[in-house]
Amino acid sequence: MDDLVVRAEGLRKRFGKTQALDGVDLAMRRGTVLGVLGPNGAGKTTAVRVLATLLRPDEGTAHVAGIDVLREPQKVRRRIGLTGQYASVDEDLTGTQNLVLIGQLLDLPTREAKKRAAELLEWFDLTEAAGRMAKTYSGGMRRRLDLAASLVGRPEVIFLDEPTTGLDPAKREDMWGVVRTQVAQGSSVLLTTQYLEEADALADEIVVVNHGRVIAQDTPDGLKRRVGGQTLRIRPADPERLPDVLRILDAVGAPGTTATPDNSAGSRPGAASVPVAADTALDDAIPALRRAGVEFTELGLHLPSLDEVFHTLTGGEKKTEALV
Repeated sequence: MDDLVVRAEGLRKRFGKTQALDGVDLAMRRGTVLGVLGPNGAGKTTAVRVLATLLRPDEGTAHVAGIDVLREPQKVRRRIGLTGQYASVDEDLTGTQNLVLIGQLLDLPTREAKKRAAELLEWFDLTEAAGRMAKTYSGGMRRRLDLAASLVGRPEVIFLDEPTTGLDPAKREDMWGVVRTQVAQGSSVLLTTQYLEEADALADEIVVVNHGRVIAQDTPDGLKRRVGGQTLRIRPADPERLPDVLRILDAVGAPGTTATPDNSAGSRPGAASVPVAADTALDDAIPALRRAGVEFTELGLHLPSLDEVFHTLTGGEKKTEALV
């Protein structure tokens, strides 16, 4: 069995003068989460629409679950679930009716469709609103109903295009749990998101897209190491010992680097850090702190944040995800 459940090569798509996709290659391993990030207009949503058979590319090939999306789109549609950027539910149907209808369209027996609907409504905390028409739902409730609809058929591959937009932080974390559960049950998930911490928390691999091209693909930690390497950060228990900490950090830091006090916005003062060449810097720092009699309340190696990686790779462009 092919380990790649999504494979796209050389995807190109133009809308008038806008080159939305300019030779995009994507690969997602079976049973994983692939996070797709990029600034406004990068083309991620266009790529999702191609993979979900909603849009034909001008050039290139794409296979989902081993099926050619251009030659056999109907077969692909029976293997996937899709949640777009905006909730698309029938407002004149109840929550239950929306999900049962989806199940019937997928050829589920009515009894099974109703059972699956009830299961998903409970899962997404919509049971109490199950009998109400969707037009009475709040924006967040409609979003959750739309997400539930994409899972009715227990799809092999799930495309989630900004699935948590419009959800409050608690419901967003609930959705993270849904994604993890789907993967644990055998699905594969391609996720676009405007929340970098979401990609960091969920994705096994991350693709960064900019101006219709893939500019990087790696694990979250791999991207962080590629962009900035590690830093060693120490906070002394006694702020008066910060000069001693700076001296120790200078001794264990990477060649050509200098330790600096942490004055970044939002950070509590009193700590210092230095870039390091290897994990062994931590082993060197601890004995040095003990010899100097410096007690500490914080000591650790840190990779750059995914936010720093994103801005480095895309040249500081905005990370908003309302894309072509």
